Amino acid sequence: MTDPTALRRRLAASVPGNDPAWRTALETVPRELFIGGGLFQFDGRQWTPVLRDQTDPGEWLGLVYQDTTWVTQVDGTAAADAAGPVNGRPTSSSTLPSLIVRMLDLARIHEGDKVLEIGTGTGYSTAILTSRLGDKNVYSIEYDPSLAAAAADHIHSAGYQPTLITGDGLAGHKDGAEYDHIVATCAVRHIPPAWLYQVRDGGTITTTISGWMLASGLVRLTVHDDGTATGRFHTDQINYMLARPHERPPRPTFHQHSGTTRPTRVDPALLEDWTGQLLAQLAAPSAELMTTGTGLILVDVATGSQAWTEPAGDSWNVHQHGPLNLWDRVEDALTTWQSAGSPAQSGFGLTVEADGTQRVWMGTPEGPSWDLPV
Repeated sequence: MTDPTALRRRLAASVPGNDPAWRTALETVPRELFIGGGLFQFDGRQWTPVLRDQTDPGEWLGLVYQDTTWVTQVDGTAAADAAGPVNGRPTSSSTLPSLIVRMLDLARIHEGDKVLEIGTGTGYSTAILTSRLGDKNVYSIEYDPSLAAAAADHIHSAGYQPTLITGDGLAGHKDGAEYDHIVATCAVRHIPPAWLYQVRDGGTITTTISGWMLASGLVRLTVHDDGTATGRFHTDQINYMLARPHERPPRPTFHQHSGTTRPTRVDPALLEDWTGQLLAQLAAPSAELMTTGTGLILVDVATGSQAWTEPAGDSWNVHQHGPLNLWDRVEDALTTWQSAGSPAQSGFGLTVEADGTQRVWMGTPEGPSWDLPV
C-alpha cells in the first residue's frame, strides 16, 4: 500500500486508547515527514541504516506506519548520514505511536490544556500534541541542537507552529509557565525541581523513572500547592532513553575481584523481572548491571564496588568487593518485595517532598521506601 492517508487511518484504528481525539491526531499527522531520510534496524549486534531513497516507496511507507519505535540516530549519527552499519547506543528515535497515545492518555490531557514536552526528538509526538491542542498550547524542548533543528523543519513542514526550545529539558522552560502538564519522552533518574515549579497546582508530570541499570517505571505525579508531588507507578513496561545529563558516566574496563563470598538468599534471575530490576536499581542507584553466560555483575560507578554471581550446585554464590556491599542492598530490597507478595509496579508510588527528597514507596507512603539519587 502506498497511500499514506490510508496507512495513517489503519494505524490509528489499531492503537488502543481511552480518548479518541488522539487517534484523530494520528490520522492527521504524516509520520513519514518525521522519520526523515533514514532509520536504523538492529540485528542484535549492530545498527544497519535503511535509507528512504534506496527503498521501494511502498515498502518504506510500510515501515514508517508500523506501530514500532524507529531509531533515527545512534551515538549522534543520523541514519541518513551513516555510511554503513554502526555500533553504539540510540540517541534519538521516533516513538511508537501507541506509546505516544498511552502517555498522553495517562497524563489526562484535554483541549485547552497547556503542555510542556521534554524531548522533542524527531518532532512526531510534538506534532500529535499540536494537532489536538493548537500551536499556542504546546511547548517542546530538545537538548541536541541538530535534532532540534531537524525537528523544527519536520514540524513546520507538517503545518504546525508550537513553541520550540533548544536547551536542557531538565530545566524546563520557565518563560511558558505555568503548565497544566509536563510529559517527558525521555527517562530521568529523579524529578527535576524545575518541573515542579513550572506546573500549576493540581497539574501533572508524566515521566519514566530510570537509572544506570536501565530499569524503568512509568509514573504520573500530581503537583500540590505545598510544593510536593505524589503519584503511583503504572504497569506499562516502557523504557525511554535517559535524559543526556542523567546518562551513565564512562566506566573503566571491568575486572573481577573475588572479595568476600557467600550463598545468595534470592535467585539472581529476579533481576530479569521488570519490577525486580527496578528494585535493584533503587537499592543500588549508582551501579550498572551486566550479565554473563553464568550470572550477573553489578559495578558501582561512584566507588568501584562490585558484586558478581556464579552457580553453586542448585543455588548461587555472590562475590562482593569494595566499600559498598552491592548485593546485600539489592537482596534486602528484593526480599522486602517478596515478603509483600511481589506486587507489580502499580503497587508502588513516588513522593517528592518540599525539601527535595524523593522516595519510591511500596504499598503506601508509610511503607518500605527507597530514596532516588537527587
